Formats: sequence, C-alpha cells, structure tokens
Amino acid sequence: MFTLQIEHAIKDFESWKAVFDRDPADRAGSGVVAHRIGRPVEDDRYIVVELDFERRDQAEDFLAKLREKVWNSPGVAPALSGTPQTRVIELVG
Repeated sequence: MFTLQIEHAIKDFESWKAVFDRDPADRAGSGVVAHRIGRPVEDDRYIVVELDFERRDQAEDFLAKLREKVWNSPGVAPALSGTPQTRVIELVG
C-alpha cells in the first residue's frame, strides 16, 4: 500500500471541503482506495490529506494530475492557499 500525503494552507475549510467532495481529480477512478483528512488543532487554515493506493505508480500519477489539472487552476481549487507539500510513502508496518 502507498499513501500520497498532501499538506497545504487553505483559505477556509468549508470551501476547500466542497471542492474535495466534488472530486475534480476523480479519486476513485484514479485508484484511491481510502482517504483521511486532518487539521492541526492550532491551525484551522491548514489541511493534511492522506490518499491510499494499491500501487506506487497510481499515487505518482494522481499527484501529477493534481499538479496539472487542479492546483494550478484557481477556478478549480479556489480555497487553496500557497503551494502544497507532498510525498508518496510506502506503508511498511
């Protein structure tokens, strides 16, 4: 199992979550098998998302899709603030 971890600042959670729920990047069609959303307790304008995939290439392809089709378009991602920090990790235990 591989997890794409995404951390980024947001303008407000409700707007961000509405776009996440609309799923402009097609999570299910891209191989996401589970996801988790968290926020630091001291910062409600920051989000941590973990997306699980069966294969590494699915995680990397989805990250590329986010960069090319979602994050670079204010019309698609209006609540995004700044540049997301990402990493793909392999679950080992």
